[in-house]
Amino acid sequence: MTVIKGRWSLDDRLERMLREVPFEVPPGTAAVTVRLRFDRSLGVLDLGCGSPRGFRGWSGGARDEYTITADWATPGYLAGEPEAGTWHVWLRLHRVPAQGLDYTLEIVTASTAPERPVVAEPPVGERPPRRDIPAIDGMRWLAGDFHAHTLHSDGALTVPELAELAKAQGLDFLTVTDHNTVSHHPELARTRRGIDLLPGQEVTTDRGHANVFGAVGWVDFRRPADSWVAHARDHGGLISINHPLGGDCAWLQPLTERPRIAEVWHSGWWDRRWGAPLAWAAAWRDDVIAIGASDFHRHGDDGLPGAPTTWVLAEDTGQVFDAVAAGRTAISAGPGQPLLVRLGDELLALDAEGLVLVRPDGDRQVIRGERVLVPAGEGSHRLETYENEVMAICA
Repeated sequence: MTVIKGRWSLDDRLERMLREVPFEVPPGTAAVTVRLRFDRSLGVLDLGCGSPRGFRGWSGGARDEYTITADWATPGYLAGEPEAGTWHVWLRLHRVPAQGLDYTLEIVTASTAPERPVVAEPPVGERPPRRDIPAIDGMRWLAGDFHAHTLHSDGALTVPELAELAKAQGLDFLTVTDHNTVSHHPELARTRRGIDLLPGQEVTTDRGHANVFGAVGWVDFRRPADSWVAHARDHGGLISINHPLGGDCAWLQPLTERPRIAEVWHSGWWDRRWGAPLAWAAAWRDDVIAIGASDFHRHGDDGLPGAPTTWVLAEDTGQVFDAVAAGRTAISAGPGQPLLVRLGDELLALDAEGLVLVRPDGDRQVIRGERVLVPAGEGSHRLETYENEVMAICA
């Protein structure tokens, strides 16, 4: 075992936040285990790993230990033969007090791999009935969520557990976006739970978060945000700005090109009479594509999957990202909540009796009935209560 001790200062953090501590992996190694120790009451160090072949995993502040073998790895990390050479423990100095923060790394390289941990599978549950929404030109409105986390980063549930929870809420698809890793992507593809799990990753920094959607490979969060946009574009993916007004996660990154997709409705928008998210979206760019997301981590935090729900007009779940890129989205507070969707030249307001339709020019109309068609026109529309609480958004 190799033991490395050190102390990070606030000056170290200001000079360079992400540090790489090298260690050697000899030939014939079957497993690499890294343990990080520090006083969590004083600060926060985020943890990750790189090998000679590149990125091997990230867990941020969610874990203080990981193991990598040829056949399995700790969630958040990529399984694969531990190749010989110089590896690096990645440490991001997330929170360092003025007096400094002591840390210890214990690194074990073993010639025999430990057994894969046994993970219990949740029982298979039922999905609630789908809402009766008319199809358009062979496409239908699918209910989904574009932001959720599992044990592969700082979530509390396994991939199958999250899939069961999202299905029970009535969702057709869920994009799983663990922080700064793609270790969950292979598991999404082999999870069969009656809901389509789509690949994503939340590129996470102290100056803002962005989701990259699609099987586009790992996006390097250490590089400038413009490179995230280029990576998504060059690999056929999409990128959205996440919770841009989200407290200490608010968007502060400089960008040459502003992405069109934005997570306008986040579960943190707990008082929807507060108009700042809509004002931000209007100022971001005039053709913004609004999506909504729960950012689910665990029961009791954030919203449940589908709170809010993003509705996407597509032929099937395999076309979800294409439909988002085309702007065919609508957002409701939940799968069964008041909904406003576009049907060609008309808008359909579902379960919206007594709500107010707000048009782009500010004109307002009371909805009378549970299933009402009204002329659409151009621009973004929304349903509100008489107190101006937003209940649904439709482009």
